[in-house]
Amino acid sequence: MGTEVLTGWGRTAPTTAEVVRPADAGSAAAMLASPGSRGVIARGLGRSYGDAAQNAGGTVVATAALDRMSWSDEAAGLLAVGGGTSLDAILRALVPRGWFVPVSPGTRWVSVGGAIAADVHGKNHHAEGSFASHVTSLTLATPAGTREVTPSDDPDLFWATAGGMGLTGIILGATLRMLPIETSRVRVVTERAADLDDVMARMSSGDAGHRYSVAWIDCLAQGRALGRSVLTRGDHARVDELPAAARQHPLRFDPSSHLSVPAFVPGLVNRTTVRLFNEGWFRKAKSHATTIEPISSFFHPLDAVRGWNRLYGPGGFVQYQFVVPLAAVDIVQTTLQRLSALRLPSFLAVLKRFGPADPGPLSFPMPGWTLALDLPARLGGLAAFLDTLDELVAGAGGRVYLAKDGRLRPDLLAHMYPRLGEWKAVRDRVDPQGVLQSDLARRLGLTLQRRAA
Repeated sequence: MGTEVLTGWGRTAPTTAEVVRPADAGSAAAMLASPGSRGVIARGLGRSYGDAAQNAGGTVVATAALDRMSWSDEAAGLLAVGGGTSLDAILRALVPRGWFVPVSPGTRWVSVGGAIAADVHGKNHHAEGSFASHVTSLTLATPAGTREVTPSDDPDLFWATAGGMGLTGIILGATLRMLPIETSRVRVVTERAADLDDVMARMSSGDAGHRYSVAWIDCLAQGRALGRSVLTRGDHARVDELPAAARQHPLRFDPSSHLSVPAFVPGLVNRTTVRLFNEGWFRKAKSHATTIEPISSFFHPLDAVRGWNRLYGPGGFVQYQFVVPLAAVDIVQTTLQRLSALRLPSFLAVLKRFGPADPGPLSFPMPGWTLALDLPARLGGLAAFLDTLDELVAGAGGRVYLAKDGRLRPDLLAHMYPRLGEWKAVRDRVDPQGVLQSDLARRLGLTLQRRAA
C-alpha cells in the first residue's frame, strides 16, 4: 500500500489515494470489508479518460494481479479470466489459436473488469452490441459479499454492473464468449466521403454488410467539405484471402510498439499540426480500396505509440464522446460546424453508428450516431463549448460516455440516463453503507454518502 497521485488517460484532474495491489481475488474482496471514510474503488489499467478510477483521499484497489486465464469450454469458446486480465494478454495467448475478443475498444490495454464496468463498445456495435453482451457470468465482490452473477440469475445486478463504473463492486473474474477466426488479418474496405451527409448515407446503407465500421472525420473542414471523412469497414479475413506468403502462418500475432513519446514534451497537438495531419490523412486514403491488414493496425493503431497521451503536453486532453438518436443528425452537424468555426482542433474525430440499446441502465450505447473527439484540455473556449454541447445532446435524447467523462454537470445525468433510478436501487441493495466511492461518483452523485458500518 502506498500513496499515489492518479489521473485518467487524459492526464487531467489528478488526485491522491492509497493504492493497494492485492495478490489474489480473496485479498481484493477483503478490501471492501474494512474501508476508510472515503471508501474504495477498483482500478484496472487506468484507461478511463476521466476520473472514474480515482478516489481522492480514499483507497484504490489495483487489480493487475487478478490475471488468470483458462478455458471454461474451449469448444464453445467460453474463456474464464481474472478481472485484471488485459485484452492484450488474451489476444497474445489466443489469436494464434484462432480466437478473438468479441468486442474490442480502440486499445488492447484495457482490463476485463474495466471493459465490463464501462461496458465498452467497438467498431461492431451495430452488429454485435457491447462487451457485456458477450459475458456469460462474472464474479463480483460487493460490500455484502462475493457472488457469481449471470444475466439470468440476477439480471438487475448484472446489468447495473455493466456500465456501472465499478460502483456495484470489484469484478474479480468473468467468463467471456470468444469469437473464432481463421487468420490474424482483417479485410478492410476504405472509402473517402465528401461530406457528413455522404458518410452517414454510406454507413446507413452499407454497415449491415460488414462486422466492423468506423469513420474518421476531418473536424476542421468547412463549407461544402464539412464532415469529409475516411470510412473504413472490415471483416476477419479468411485464409484464402491472404497473400501467399502469409498463408504459411495465418494466425501469427506479435503486435509491438514502434515509437514512444517522452515523459515530458510540449503540446504537439494544435491547430496547425491537426490541419496538416487531416489534410494528409484524407488525401492518403484512396476513393475506394480493399486491403488486408493486421488485427493490431485495424483495431489498435494508437497502441503502436507508447504513451501517446503525452502528445497533448502537460495539460492533458479531454476525450468527449456522445451518442444521439439516428434522427438527430443535426447535433453531429452542429458539433462539427462549431468545432470548425471555433478552430478547436480534435486530433481524433471518430463517427460510428450504434445498433440496439444495451440492457444496462448506465450503459452508454443506444441506437444512434456516436462521435468521439480528442481535444487539448487547455484550449481557450473548450469548457464553454462542451457545456453547450452537453445541453444539445441531452435535449436531443442523447448522452455522454461516462468512461470518458471528467466534467459533466450532475443535473444533466438523469436527462441523459433516464433509467438512473433503476441503477440506484441496485446500488442501494448491494452497497447500503456507501463503501464504493470514486471521484466520478461523488462529482455526479452516483454514490451514497459514506456511513460507518
